[in-house]
Amino acid sequence: MLQIDDTIISFDVLEEQFVCDLHTCKGICCVEGDDGAPLEEHEVKIIEDLLPLIWDDLSEKSREVISKQGVSYIDDDGEPVTSIVNGAECVFTYFDEKGTCKCAIEKAYREGKTDFYKPISCHLYPVRLQRFNEFTAVNYHRWSVCSCARTLGNQLSVPVYRFLKEPLVRRFGNEWYEQLDIAAQEIKLSEGKS
Repeated sequence: MLQIDDTIISFDVLEEQFVCDLHTCKGICCVEGDDGAPLEEHEVKIIEDLLPLIWDDLSEKSREVISKQGVSYIDDDGEPVTSIVNGAECVFTYFDEKGTCKCAIEKAYREGKTDFYKPISCHLYPVRLQRFNEFTAVNYHRWSVCSCARTLGNQLSVPVYRFLKEPLVRRFGNEWYEQLDIAAQEIKLSEGKS
């Protein structure tokens, strides 16, 4: 484990290789699962305010779920998560002409309709954050649906933290990320000397 400020980072974040391969997986991570994506408390209101901008991109089933229970619900851990359709698919998904699952919130961002990219937990995936009283744990989440991303990451030699530079900077800031990068390089050098 590595500590930077009030975060404890798993070495897997530095050492595992990962690059999303949307062409192969077709965005299955937004469809599979038992719960919705974790949300920060303030993100619920932001997403509620975005609904008119993304409503037409959502499926009829997604709109029905949102109309009945809202954009989120509280999971078994007492945390807000995105609402889901049929116990799996995020309500904010849509499918493009190639059958790839994508995020309607991110689409609105890319079209310049909002400055909110998407929930930070989605942007950070496969990194998951867990808050404790004194610190935040930054862990790599290994999921079978992402095997093609691990394969591509290994082919390109891209560690998780480098693939996730943009969302890590978004969440923790440039200075934090620079410290992480320096630590990763020092660890790699020390391993090379062993």
